[in-house]
Amino acid sequence: MERAKVVKEELQEQDRRFLAVYVEAKNSIMIMLSEKEDKLGTLAIAVPKPKDLLGSVTSSVLLGDKNMISARMFAEYVASKKGKIAMVSIYLETVTEMQAQSFFMHLVDKLIKSEAQKEPEAV
Repeated sequence: MERAKVVKEELQEQDRRFLAVYVEAKNSIMIMLSEKEDKLGTLAIAVPKPKDLLGSVTSSVLLGDKNMISARMFAEYVASKKGKIAMVSIYLETVTEMQAQSFFMHLVDKLIKSEAQKEPEAV
């Protein structure tokens, strides 16, 4: 039985650390995006549409309200890219949601690309 994959990424921008923790299970992905240290923040979940149905990903915020737009946006992005349930948490201390979006997008894309390149290992 295959266990969940865990990847950590980090980005240094404008004298600040932006962090990502990525956990991918068979049917879902959880990503914690944060500034300075790994912390749970505003949490959104997105569910991809079944392949035979037209329409977009649906999402909702489960926890918090500070960074709702980014949390939903990244959850929907990951769910549509990977075709799995995606939960994304955004925790920010000093920068605004808008300032952090490009940094977090860079981290998320890096995580998704690094996972796409790693083929499942034989156990």
